[in-house]
Amino acid sequence: MRRFVIAFLATMFAVPALAQSQLQQIKLKPGPGLDAVERNCGTCHSLAYIPMNSPFLNAAGWNAEVTKMIKAMGAPIDDADAKAIADYLSKNYGT
Repeated sequence: MRRFVIAFLATMFAVPALAQSQLQQIKLKPGPGLDAVERNCGTCHSLAYIPMNSPFLNAAGWNAEVTKMIKAMGAPIDDADAKAIADYLSKNYGT
């Protein structure tokens, strides 16, 4: 049991560090709205989700994703940033 607790605690400290290092490795395409994406999206999840989902989402899909993050997941994104994010994602990572 003690080994389990030690392993669990070690994981709790290692996972955030790993996530942070992965976040720093993701380089998104430059363009208007990138700062809003990094500021808002990267605080809750890895930015790696953006290129991973790009083959599946068009402009309407990216708009739906941004809306879902705000309404269903509770992301505190204001209307101006939401529009900038959706525009950036659809222009740079849309199908």
